[in-house]
Amino acid sequence: MSGRPEHQAPPEIFYGEDEARKYTRNTRMMEIQLVMAERAVELLCLPEDQPCHIIDLGCGSGLSGETLTEQGHTWTGVDISSAMLNVAKEREVEGDLVLGDLGQGLPFRAGAFDGAISISALQWLCNADQRTHNPAKRLYKFFTSLYGCLSRGSRAVFQFYPENSSQVELITSQAMKAGFTGGLVVDYPNSTKAKKFFLCLMTGGQQPLPAALGVDSREEAPSHVAFSQKRDRMKQLRNGKAPKKSRDWILEKKERRRRQGKETRDDSKFTGRKRPSHVW
Repeated sequence: MSGRPEHQAPPEIFYGEDEARKYTRNTRMMEIQLVMAERAVELLCLPEDQPCHIIDLGCGSGLSGETLTEQGHTWTGVDISSAMLNVAKEREVEGDLVLGDLGQGLPFRAGAFDGAISISALQWLCNADQRTHNPAKRLYKFFTSLYGCLSRGSRAVFQFYPENSSQVELITSQAMKAGFTGGLVVDYPNSTKAKKFFLCLMTGGQQPLPAALGVDSREEAPSHVAFSQKRDRMKQLRNGKAPKKSRDWILEKKERRRRQGKETRDDSKFTGRKRPSHVW
């Protein structure tokens, strides 16, 4: 039997109570999820300092949603596993949670969301877990309904684990058929462990794809810094989050702006230092 989770059982069975609990106890799993979620949010290129409403597709226990909450956004999560959603409720995440099968389409009104993220869920739609399941039709229904509930000009970013090139072709062809433009961004393409696939879909016509991380020597240095920052943030997630407006919070925000290609002031010893207050 293949070692890939989607080959072992349907998602609502594979992600039962025992597997769901790993997402609250396995710190390495939590750290990986956090890193990928933050990268997905970066690739959305959301407006700076403007709260957005995001849909988290295959939200699981709400780890990705916490990244959205930390950045000031509201979110709605959809997942097929009731066990995973129960864990999310126990963790008292701030998003709205919906039990549902992505392959049956999304039940939301037109233009309800300013963007979408999905971590490690998309490849599950390529399986036929029931006789009536047709992966191409299920993908098309999903992407069509997603396109409808996104505001125009917004993006959807999927981190996923493609099994082969034909699976990538199946997914992208159905997304384009539904009206999306975009393509794949592959971070650290030359690394066996760090390599990650992100499908970046856009609703506002053809736009340039964001730059991948780790594609040349100039990008490797900042990406290593970013990953160490993510590890530090994982500790903060367990021990208490970095206070808003603190030096760490400001540095993280500036790093996100640099990754999005936005003009950002250099860091200095004064970054995050409190200024004297003035009463006018």
